[in-house]
Amino acid sequence: MDIKIYTVGGTIDKVYFDSKSTFEVGEPKIGEILEEAGVTFSYSLDAILHKDSLDMTDADRELIYEKIAADDHRRIILTHGTDTMIETAKKLREIPDKVMILTGAMQPARFKSSDAAFNIGCAVAAVQTLPPGSYIAMNGRIFDPAKARKNRDENRFEVI
Repeated sequence: MDIKIYTVGGTIDKVYFDSKSTFEVGEPKIGEILEEAGVTFSYSLDAILHKDSLDMTDADRELIYEKIAADDHRRIILTHGTDTMIETAKKLREIPDKVMILTGAMQPARFKSSDAAFNIGCAVAAVQTLPPGSYIAMNGRIFDPAKARKNRDENRFEVI
């Protein structure tokens, strides 16, 4: 099974430089996480953007849509910032015949306490088992983007 993984940035790939939370979106960490996990499926990895999701525009979402729609892979994982991943997931729902899982992290993958590896693992399981559509894999659950929201006070996703 070949899975295509795209990255667009977000907290999962952030690098912090000082105590005032100055940061930049660094290189994608998902390849390193999958390598450390010893996965046995084949995958390829491409970066589309390196942005905080709060800085993403409709033009960025259109670029993501075009890349994924043109890709021959049926199974897609997209690492994305959590603040606007719902909007991107809703846009991707227009693409037929692909299983597309968006995931990210509330803490950078570089942090020991990060949820990144767990969320990536959930996304890998989801992309192999769900029917075509666009989904969000966060906090140990799979969400329909039309029925989900990020609860910033609780730092998690939930069903609405």
